[in-house]
Amino acid sequence: MPPRQQARDPRTHLGAFLGDQLRAIRVEAGYSSQDDFAPVIRRDRSVIGKAETGESPPAEAVLADWLEACGVGGRLRVMVEGVNRIARVRDNPGHAQAEPFYEAEARAHTVRYWAPIILPGIVQTPAYATELFKAMRFDAAKVTERLEVRMGRQAILERPDPPDITIVVWEPVLTHQVGSSQTMREQLSRLVELSDMPTVTIHVLRSAHGANPGLGGAIQLAATTDAPELLVSDSLVEDHITNDPMSVRRASSTFNSVRADALNRADSRSILTEAMERWNS
Repeated sequence: MPPRQQARDPRTHLGAFLGDQLRAIRVEAGYSSQDDFAPVIRRDRSVIGKAETGESPPAEAVLADWLEACGVGGRLRVMVEGVNRIARVRDNPGHAQAEPFYEAEARAHTVRYWAPIILPGIVQTPAYATELFKAMRFDAAKVTERLEVRMGRQAILERPDPPDITIVVWEPVLTHQVGSSQTMREQLSRLVELSDMPTVTIHVLRSAHGANPGLGGAIQLAATTDAPELLVSDSLVEDHITNDPMSVRRASSTFNSVRADALNRADSRSILTEAMERWNS
């Protein structure tokens, strides 16, 4: 397949300028074609093509593998990473806005999630997350990029000092089909598995409880030792992130309310297991 054609002017388009430099770095390292380079960095060739045309600046993990494979270090690496970071902010300001929360989440001692519509990213399986990204009409390269970020966030579960994680799920989320039945079975099996971890507590708020104060949208809260607690709350267009004390306090109060009305840990695990088995039928 021929390489993608450059449609952006690298003299005026930051992503295209970055793409030109990444192409030069690849070629100078001895990888004359994108097809040769793709298996080296374990990515689809389209990811390389979109990066080099400026259509989609590479995710941090992709760029790290790219520069490592090409032997780029020192000041040049710092500059390329900086340009890429700025290009990604311009390319997707909404995603860039969420990155402070991801950083706080990675360092947090306590994280709390309220899930009234879909399961939080921190517990999603690759198949479940992929279906969500496809529903957002992302192309294959963007799905791959977002999936890497989402799965990377789950590293906190395996940290030597993992945070205390509390998740409250509204029961309809367990029956709302995302992808195939197999996808749902695997996703709920993952929840059951996580519910056995000593640092993870999952509560289910029964639908029979009726209306609840959390129906306004999902809540994510991350508390670290060196900064105010950070909140991500749902919005129709894009998520809202803030450390405003009043907003965090209201969100925390909402979270505590839904948790108080939810089932205890053991009964919630039973509900999760039953839901998983129903997807087996």
